[in-house]
Amino acid sequence: MKIYNLKRTQLLPISLTEAWDFFSTPKNLSKITPEHMGFEILYISGGEKAYAGQIIRYNVSVLPGVKLHWVTEITQVKEPLHFIDEQRFGPYALWHHQHHFKEVDGGVEMTDEVNYAIGYGFIGRLAHWFFVGKEVNRIFDHRYQVLERYFKR
Repeated sequence: MKIYNLKRTQLLPISLTEAWDFFSTPKNLSKITPEHMGFEILYISGGEKAYAGQIIRYNVSVLPGVKLHWVTEITQVKEPLHFIDEQRFGPYALWHHQHHFKEVDGGVEMTDEVNYAIGYGFIGRLAHWFFVGKEVNRIFDHRYQVLERYFKR
């Protein structure tokens, strides 16, 4: 199984506390997910803030008219520096998403690093080449643009 990697870094003109408060709140995921994906949170265990062991269930459309159920677990939290979410059930054979926050001059450097795999051997690699890789990049391009506007000072 081939594992793909995407890494994005963005400077946000906010404090470390503001960054942590926004990104560690699962409900804010809908604010930075492209609208065409029909992202809908169904369940968040244990409250509004991310903690190790938290389960988040949601529906998402990966293709028009095709809704998929996705279950994520927050597996690691080190407030306010990083947290990790991993897919437990969903469209990927592997989804491991690290969120890192570092205080720098001018604000916070936020880094997303995603390691993911599709499965299905050669067919999965073709799907990645034709569609999935481009879509994952579009999702994170969208996030970048939304965050630039959302935290503009």
